[in-house]
Amino acid sequence: MCGIAGTYQWPDGKIVTDRLTDTLAHRGPDGAGRYSHPAGHGEVHLGHRRLAIIDLSETGAQPMVSDGLALTYNGELYNAPELRAELAAAGVRFRGTSDTEVLLEAWRRWGTDCLPRLRGMFAFGIFDERTGELVLARDQLGIKPLFLLRRGAGLVFASELKALAAATGGSLEVDHAALVASLLYYWVPDSRCAFREAEKLPPGSWLRCRPDGRVERGRFWNLKDVATEGQERARSGERPDIAAVVEESTRRHLLSDVPVATFLSGGLDSSYLTALAARDRPGISAYTIGFRAEDAKFEAMPDDLRYARQVAERFGVDLHEIEIAPNVLDLLPQMTYHLDEPIGDPAAINTYLICEAAREAGVKVMLSGMGADELFAGYRKHLANLIALRYQRVPRPLRRGLSRAVDRLPVATARRGYRSVRFAKRFLSFADLPEETAFRRSYTMYDQDELLALVNPDLAGTVDDVLTEHADIYEDNDLDDFVNRMCLGDARMFLPGLNLAYTDRSSMAASTEVRVPYVDVEVVKAAFAVPGDRKIVGRQGKAVLKEAATSILPREIVYRPKGLFSAPLRAWMSRDLAPLVREVVNDGVLVTSGLLRRDALARMVAEDAAGQRDFSKHLWHVLTLEYWYRDATSGSGQSTRLTA
Repeated sequence: MCGIAGTYQWPDGKIVTDRLTDTLAHRGPDGAGRYSHPAGHGEVHLGHRRLAIIDLSETGAQPMVSDGLALTYNGELYNAPELRAELAAAGVRFRGTSDTEVLLEAWRRWGTDCLPRLRGMFAFGIFDERTGELVLARDQLGIKPLFLLRRGAGLVFASELKALAAATGGSLEVDHAALVASLLYYWVPDSRCAFREAEKLPPGSWLRCRPDGRVERGRFWNLKDVATEGQERARSGERPDIAAVVEESTRRHLLSDVPVATFLSGGLDSSYLTALAARDRPGISAYTIGFRAEDAKFEAMPDDLRYARQVAERFGVDLHEIEIAPNVLDLLPQMTYHLDEPIGDPAAINTYLICEAAREAGVKVMLSGMGADELFAGYRKHLANLIALRYQRVPRPLRRGLSRAVDRLPVATARRGYRSVRFAKRFLSFADLPEETAFRRSYTMYDQDELLALVNPDLAGTVDDVLTEHADIYEDNDLDDFVNRMCLGDARMFLPGLNLAYTDRSSMAASTEVRVPYVDVEVVKAAFAVPGDRKIVGRQGKAVLKEAATSILPREIVYRPKGLFSAPLRAWMSRDLAPLVREVVNDGVLVTSGLLRRDALARMVAEDAAGQRDFSKHLWHVLTLEYWYRDATSGSGQSTRLTA
């Protein structure tokens, strides 16, 4: 796991690449390297910052150069042993034991045809001295990030957007359409980028730069096709063995020359992985979080900690407990910097603090249960959207009366919040809507009218574009299974745009690698071969995964109420952050630049303070957006004027 960067036929490429690589130092504190070579009428420069996980010797150092190929690579290949054996049988002689060398030799033998054979997480740039071509590639599911920027025949790329911003001297212009999207979702979709010129290489794709200036793109893996193939497998009566697939993926994800630990929230996903990992690595460490008692009580949060302790005791796991009582006023700008783009999920703080504690204890690698909810329909929104179909059959007068009654209920008093009321209000905000609109509304921040009221009127067309993009992606499939349509939408948007993004950026800020065994190509294939009526059974989400987990976990853990990997936002907003919210609403750069409307923000603050509506998540994201926008537009010479 590392930070990668480079330039191709870019002015001052050596200086720019050094600047890029220095910005990524936190991703790889174990080593640094750079490679240069002529390329057409210019040069190629590759930079690398190393976090040594496999083959800790110099034979694993990067950029790796061998017989005319140069590679800078970020990731882990969990099928490297099999690929190494196949290549060795064909006569390849290896100098070391790194998966980097396996990737380089696989590319030499198969070129882009090696990409669908790779099982793992990766983003890399590889240069061929013979042809003068540079190819960039990103893993199938977008676990690892890769940002790039093109000007003429030149290209610059890096693992983080902040590196591109630094390398271009602050000349990048904010893309207000991406900011509107971030307001809707509280994250920036993988299809967009917060700066206009920059882009994210799409998951499962590659880009080739030729010395004559031509650029070629290709796709080697498509999630939509995998879902369609899964549906056909299900129709043929095939029933994948989910327990066997998850166990095999977890075992592969333990491949490491340094200690591996796990996240353990006490919920199903992390408990299952931790139990499986402990079977392979007795005495493995795990890290869990708790909150200040007063915060947890105010938020009416479930007691996840006791379940984590139960799992640890049962499987002989060395459990480390971390209390999340951060100085959020200091941590908020720090996290905004590391997250690269405006991401308003406070779970990023949890990830960062856990990884920081693990790193201080000498742990470089963590396993996370990320992805199980998206692939196996484990979120409340999945069940809620199914219930909404039945709710729509209730006579309209009864629905109207229920909606009016719930609307009058408070979501909080001065002493505590009411989660059930928050859930009811959330459900009624989308229960009457058509499928795609309801699904979008079930997990986004605003409906169309609310978003239009919040942003500058000149951005009305941009709001339409963002909503249309969601509809286009959600409806772009051939599935006749409602539950799997939702899972596919999540796996294409929610997973890479939010969860994988904040996990990578938060963990690498603490120089720690996080692996996600559920987000594995074989697990994904198996998940989409499971019909929706086996994912949600009655009121049980993730039913098929729970069934698999009962082979190793006690039923009390498997069938406990869903936990929360979040933070006590309402408590923070009503105490720690209240003065900052007032400052941002009255004098923040979002308001003074004209991007957001002060009256709409003030109304949200008032309704939240009165306990009538829960806008804590909305206001937290406004704070993250404020800090990001300040950094993006200060000291760069660019105007904060509105450009849609």
